[in-house]
Amino acid sequence: MASDFYDILEVGRGASAEELKKAYRKRARELHPDANPGDATAENKFKELSRAYEVLSDPQQRAQYDRFGEAGLGGAGGSGDPFSGGGLGDIFEAFFGGNSPFGGGGNGFGGRGQSAGPPRGQDLEVIADLTFEQAVFGGTVPVTLRTALRCDDCSGSGAGSGTKPVTCSDCDGAGQVRRVRQSLLGQMVSASPCQRCSGIGQVVSTPCTACKGDGRIVENATYQIDVPGGVDTGATLRLNGRGAVGPRGGAAGDLYVHIRVAAHATLQRDEYDLIAVQNLGIATATLGTTVNIETLDGTEEVTIPHGTQHGQEFVLRGRGVTHLNSGGKRRGDLRIIVQIEIPTKLTDEEDALLRKFAALRGETVKDQEKGLKSKLKSAFS
Repeated sequence: MASDFYDILEVGRGASAEELKKAYRKRARELHPDANPGDATAENKFKELSRAYEVLSDPQQRAQYDRFGEAGLGGAGGSGDPFSGGGLGDIFEAFFGGNSPFGGGGNGFGGRGQSAGPPRGQDLEVIADLTFEQAVFGGTVPVTLRTALRCDDCSGSGAGSGTKPVTCSDCDGAGQVRRVRQSLLGQMVSASPCQRCSGIGQVVSTPCTACKGDGRIVENATYQIDVPGGVDTGATLRLNGRGAVGPRGGAAGDLYVHIRVAAHATLQRDEYDLIAVQNLGIATATLGTTVNIETLDGTEEVTIPHGTQHGQEFVLRGRGVTHLNSGGKRRGDLRIIVQIEIPTKLTDEEDALLRKFAALRGETVKDQEKGLKSKLKSAFS
């Protein structure tokens, strides 16, 4: 990604872990595919956002990114330091698409050249839909996607039955073709992928009939994903080696699983806490009562004391969301927030009782509005 990860999250470089999390959740709600159906631009931005947060929320990856930029992340499982192992030749390769023009094996400074062999497969992405309970406690969910799998007929080699790949005669198995030319700077050596074997170093003379020599077939695959408790919408799980396999025996890419959590009928989530709203009438809140609260662990009885106020909270410890990486041993709380319902319509008896109550407490209330019958009676009396 060309964009700066901090800019994607709309935070400064000194942002704390908590600030990163809040910024990520805010942007994830705005860009999530559910909120932007059919919007490819929003979908791509959501993927960028998930990648940015994945890196910056990890202290080690963030340190590498702050020092070297995205190149410092080393691609898929790289060393982290973009200058390790390759010397200046790697810089020329990155900018000019080939090895260093200063000659020598691999590159002019003794670093590694591009090794022959089949390329790595593509990274893939998929959305995993979780129930609210699965997100809280964790669990195993299936995901199905269209992907490239190893061809069983040729075991991924691409060669037909009874045959096997042979060394490419154009590059002698190196996967590269080198060209030497003279210049004002002296002898210059350039290397490019071998056209005959596509840089693999081997060719297939008799292709496999099932995969047509590619070594892989495209099919639907279903994987069982172990989801840890505590994940939420917008979280991304990276599964190494579960992406598409590379052609002709190439290693598989990675699978990025984007989490999408269904809403709960009565509970809301606030980080690792759960929130339940309990409606109470004015008499109940004033005099107190007991209520049954439906938690994810079952029904629990909660005592509401007399004089409970609107917005007052009662807490059930350890009945919230499982903390990530706690092994299920630590959970948030369930916060019960009281909402007092004020009646909008009263019977004459209820009205009279409330007025008597107000008078006993020395409160001034509005005069009772006369009904239609009372108004007619007053008009003709």
